[in-house]
Amino acid sequence: MDSRKATIAVEMRVRDAGLRPTRQRVALAELLFAKGDRHLSAEELHEEALGAGVPVSLATVYNALHQFTEAGLLRILAVEGAKTYFDTNTSDHHHFYVEGENRVFDIESSAVTVANLPEPPEGMEICNVDIVVRLRPKRAV
Repeated sequence: MDSRKATIAVEMRVRDAGLRPTRQRVALAELLFAKGDRHLSAEELHEEALGAGVPVSLATVYNALHQFTEAGLLRILAVEGAKTYFDTNTSDHHHFYVEGENRVFDIESSAVTVANLPEPPEGMEICNVDIVVRLRPKRAV
């Protein structure tokens, strides 16, 4: 797909999610979705954008990521205190997090079973269960 067709496809994706396809939103969406399923922090996307010649502030990146999340284009994954990743794979799935490397990757979907969830409070429903399995290199014995 040539770059103009790719841009049009991204514009449609943004528009179909109920967002106005501004130049900055489309540029950020192209960076987000061009490489398949990814886990990115706002800071990482900001660096990518600047490297690609997209003049955008970190605040604009945060705003766009949260708008994409509210529109269903991304999932938020909080892994370490204030460290938040945005996942382009919005299906129900779980993650490994490599401590010290700030690296997140998907767990094979069939590898985890969640059982015995509590009853949600009245008037509420469970919409998602996120499991993050933290990893570190094996320590020498």
